[in-house]
Amino acid sequence: MQGKTIVVTGAFGILGRAAAAAAATAGAKVAMLDIAVPATNPVSGAIAMKADLTDPESAAAAMRKVRDDTGRIDALLNIAGGFAWQTVADGDAKTWDRMFTLNLKTALNATKAALPFLIEAKGAIVNIGANAALNASAGMGAYAASKSGVHKLTESLAQEQKGRVRVNAVLPSILDTPQNRADMPKADPSTWVKPEDLAKVLLFLVSDQARDITGALIPVTGRV
Repeated sequence: MQGKTIVVTGAFGILGRAAAAAAATAGAKVAMLDIAVPATNPVSGAIAMKADLTDPESAAAAMRKVRDDTGRIDALLNIAGGFAWQTVADGDAKTWDRMFTLNLKTALNATKAALPFLIEAKGAIVNIGANAALNASAGMGAYAASKSGVHKLTESLAQEQKGRVRVNAVLPSILDTPQNRADMPKADPSTWVKPEDLAKVLLFLVSDQARDITGALIPVTGRV
């Protein structure tokens, strides 16, 4: 990763911080983009930048600044997103809109903004899909539908950019986060995917070792 610039969206969430820290440790220049930026950056040496990725213009401005500040963009990790559990019968359209905005539109806007620079660098994109989107259970309709959109964005863009930019997605199951532990106190978190382990998969997919992998939807499901 030495000499490469990696952009991480949703960078100050649990997975985003893990991915940014792993990339920095591997020697990459790291740009951490999020809707809110803390006063102190937990990842030493990384660039912290506020960006509203639901807005195409904000996304474009952020990617241009990263390119200007670092000279290149080699990889984009589209981690920004959100989750909601709501049944169709008891839910509302606003939840569906919010899931598609947070999970699909942020990935689309960040991708379109970074794509010219990624083409220059013959770079790579990794999106965060969801294993739950392969067979959605009750209450997961809006979330799973939005993540299915991420899967299809990944597959389509991989074909469009074949030979220029590699595009893959990981499909994690339950991440071992404080929120998930609080929401599921009777579950066994030792079977869940640790953010640090998922971060290693993300870095592999943007590394030269994965140069022959594109258009893949890769389950990362721990021992669930």
